[in-house]
Amino acid sequence: MSRFAFRPGVRRRSVAAIALCVVATLAGQLVALSTFRQAAHLSVATIRLSVSPGQHGALALYVPLVDWGVRYDAVRLPAELRVDVRSIDRGAAQRVAQNQRIDVARVRSEARDAIASYLRKLLLVVLVSGLLAGVVVALAVRSRSGPSVRRLVGSAVVTAVLGTALLAVTLPPRGALDEPEYFAHGADIPKALEAVESVSRTQRNLSEELNAQLVGLARLVIAPGARNPVSRARQFVLASDIHNNVAVLPSLARAADGLPLFLAGDLTDRGSPVETDVTERVADAGHPLVFVSGNHDSDTLELRLAKAGAIVLTRHGQLLPDGRYGDRVVRVGGLRVAGYDDPFARRAGRRYVPTAKITEAQRLAFATWLNGLGAVDVVMVHEPDLTRIARRYLRAYPPKRPLILLVGHTHKQSLATADNVVEINGGTAGGGGTGNLTEDQDIGLAIVSYRLEPTFLPLAADLVSIEPESGAAKARHEPLDLAP
Repeated sequence: MSRFAFRPGVRRRSVAAIALCVVATLAGQLVALSTFRQAAHLSVATIRLSVSPGQHGALALYVPLVDWGVRYDAVRLPAELRVDVRSIDRGAAQRVAQNQRIDVARVRSEARDAIASYLRKLLLVVLVSGLLAGVVVALAVRSRSGPSVRRLVGSAVVTAVLGTALLAVTLPPRGALDEPEYFAHGADIPKALEAVESVSRTQRNLSEELNAQLVGLARLVIAPGARNPVSRARQFVLASDIHNNVAVLPSLARAADGLPLFLAGDLTDRGSPVETDVTERVADAGHPLVFVSGNHDSDTLELRLAKAGAIVLTRHGQLLPDGRYGDRVVRVGGLRVAGYDDPFARRAGRRYVPTAKITEAQRLAFATWLNGLGAVDVVMVHEPDLTRIARRYLRAYPPKRPLILLVGHTHKQSLATADNVVEINGGTAGGGGTGNLTEDQDIGLAIVSYRLEPTFLPLAADLVSIEPESGAAKARHEPLDLAP
């Protein structure tokens, strides 16, 4: 029988001593995991490898010089395996900037070898650091009435080995790196968009995309002021659901920066005259601003935006400053655009009181309206549920020409493609708005790239989100790959 069997106080001290050794071992491993870094030299750059525990599991490449990065969900451990570009070989950058190809396979192989070497050394450092911390604590807490030093050291050894084994299984990246997520830091709309602009928009081949990214990055390094995008695509910005959050309007204007801005509803919370006085300034955010009402907007807001120079679209046609209606399909950025005002937009005559939910008859009315438009490239409507019947029809009878549906309302970013139809939701550009402070939503918008020649073709959508508190931003690049 154990000498501790009838001494509860001694048993508790023994358990506490072993627990301290285990905790110290794990703490030593965590410190090593967080602090161990290694530099590696590739043929095109010098990189530094590190791990940031407590993050979403990912492999991240970051270039501090241009505040741009790309992240892949390829790590099972709740930690970010980070590759920071510390310096770039200028000769290689110049060759890439001049559209000369580099050996992408070689660079990827070098990077893979560098990561593997770093992980091997990291596992060894983590194992040794955990052992040292555990053994030091074991020697410090040993006593005659407690467990033996051998038992304490044994608990540290077992913990260190198991912790290192778990790390070896969950930290190395797994799977294909084929779904990049672009990100940047800072309070403004992310510089990641400038890099995404240089990505090849229609190719799914990872090597081709990586080569295009390197071209854009090299041009930022060599001649950032004179950089021309590799893609000659045209672009517009999609936003919705600002909900009277005027603080985001300057960032929204910077995101548009000379591009058309499509605002798919819910600029305000009630559409009242007080709100429209404040948010009318959004009319200058886009070049031009194209607006369709949401269920939180009003007829008062529509008219004021029209008088301020915005293109306000309704099911009856473009709302003119004098209250009459113009063409149902207008030209914006070379695109043929139509919009359907929300059936539940507030009315001044009803004191801006909200109304009921969408009915099947209203869905049918939208589908009938859409079918009667004729040639159109982009259709704006705030409520995605309103398009349900129309989407069923478009799946059964796909259009011969590509059609983009721009929607909002859900406050969630989404993108769906099927048979020449693309539906895009940029999320909530107002982070849920001033009336939804408990919603805890990222600020979201979308950048849509397209071509006009020889025919209209949507090329890609970059779904951008910004954390309101930290200002950290990320952009997910989605090639559309529709048939030309």
